[in-house]
Amino acid sequence: MFADGAWLPISLGLYLAAALAAIVSAVRAGAFQMTILLLSVALSVHGIAIFKRWIRLDHGPYVDLFEILSSNIWSLHFAVLIGCLAVPRIKASLAAVLPVLLVLVVWLLVVPERDTLAPITYGTIWLPVHVTLGKIFLGCAVLAVGLSLVVLARLSGLGTFVTLPGNRALDELAYRFILIAFIFETLMLVAGAIWAQDAWGRYWAWDPLETWAFVTWLSVAAYLHFRALRWSAPALNAVFVLGIFVVAFSTFFGMPFVSTAPHKGAI
Repeated sequence: MFADGAWLPISLGLYLAAALAAIVSAVRAGAFQMTILLLSVALSVHGIAIFKRWIRLDHGPYVDLFEILSSNIWSLHFAVLIGCLAVPRIKASLAAVLPVLLVLVVWLLVVPERDTLAPITYGTIWLPVHVTLGKIFLGCAVLAVGLSLVVLARLSGLGTFVTLPGNRALDELAYRFILIAFIFETLMLVAGAIWAQDAWGRYWAWDPLETWAFVTWLSVAAYLHFRALRWSAPALNAVFVLGIFVVAFSTFFGMPFVSTAPHKGAI
């Protein structure tokens, strides 16, 4: 049986194949069965790698940048797959969102993989609850990003995506995904505060990750407030959604990249 590290490169290659298959299907206005199949296999293989590493190190994938990237690559692709299976009419958006997720795949290839030890402060149920809620938030946001990219691609002449609904319908779907994302991000912050109180005796300390998580929450709230107050063109809403994604990306992946631990004092 392969070691956990041997499964990972296979899954990363399958993610690349799925992205290429999605682009080909979109260009030819064909079905996306091959993309769905490749994505399903990639998730299965990658899941084995994460599980074997989890068992070997006896902690979840949330200690260092390698583990954070790996687990989020899995969860974001899983969210995209579930979203497309739940709402089949948006399958063609895979051609827009899967290439974006390849940025994380390529990044993971250059991040050193090393065995890690979980700090004692990670030994609480609130940490996996906090992390899971955050992954659901990001997954919903990525689904909205895929739809927003389609809207902007159409307006810029980069693709017609004829099998997808019109821009207004895609804009409405993106809004609903962001609304769901906002709920889970709020719950993520609450769970994180409970974990922090249990681990360090404080609910909030304004460390870099906490601060940027709050900024992300504010950006999502601003988008929802903007949508509630006025009618706006799908293109403008799409740009707003992409802005939220940039802020969220900087929070979830930028902070672990520039600091030794996701939270100050965690290790």
